[in-house]
Amino acid sequence: MPTIFVINLERSPERLANSQRQLAAHGLSFECIDAIDGATLTPAQREINYSPSLNKKKYHYPLSAGQIGCYLSHRKAWQTIVDRQLDYAIVLEDDFILKNDLTHTIKNIEQATIDWQLIKLSAYQNRSRSIAYQVPLQHHQHLVIHKKLMTGCCATAISFGGAKQLLAATEKFGRPVDCDLQYIWETKVAGYSLMPYPFAQNCEQVSDIKARSAAGVKKSFFARKNQQLTSAINNHFATAAFIKKTKRTFHTPKSKKGAVAPFYS
Repeated sequence: MPTIFVINLERSPERLANSQRQLAAHGLSFECIDAIDGATLTPAQREINYSPSLNKKKYHYPLSAGQIGCYLSHRKAWQTIVDRQLDYAIVLEDDFILKNDLTHTIKNIEQATIDWQLIKLSAYQNRSRSIAYQVPLQHHQHLVIHKKLMTGCCATAISFGGAKQLLAATEKFGRPVDCDLQYIWETKVAGYSLMPYPFAQNCEQVSDIKARSAAGVKKSFFARKNQQLTSAINNHFATAAFIKKTKRTFHTPKSKKGAVAPFYS
């Protein structure tokens, strides 16, 4: 079985207990990643990785302390994958709902003939998006490339190579973590979705790891529209290249652990 990490704030033991109950019901164990509470960090500590200048250039409002803490918590999980040289791990936020047994999902991941980097196992608020390309797998699942990678980090499989590249690409960040993952032309980490998703996000729970936005923060309408337009153009070409390389490499043998994934250059 792969290593499963659950990101959880120490002050939220009930969420950790709920995560344990769901996974144990399917015979799964996990390790807790102690989430970083951005509200407890000093400005200097936040800005070790969070860059206000990069934020001003690339995003339409300053990130909240919660969003910064959420990003740092995921970087902590990625660093653990690299430090322990794991082939891959499943990283969960503690508001997940395990919809069905993971046996088939794990088999499909481990039997993949591609050197994948990141696979979404859920979507933010269980939303849907148009599919650009998909490959049928066993047990009625599909490996999917959406026209734009789904937002949300409730449940994600991340490979050693993917984690290593993400750490290098996000040493300084200015956007929320799930937004940055969509910028595959910047991170050089392209992502799939494995559908039907084995996990859903519990929309009845308000995340205590992050806030989607900071209350009272002024958001720039024109900056957002300009960012959306530029992103749409770059995403179109990056996703087309990702699909092309996926088609070409789908039946090639998996490369060695840590090798650069062949999907995007």
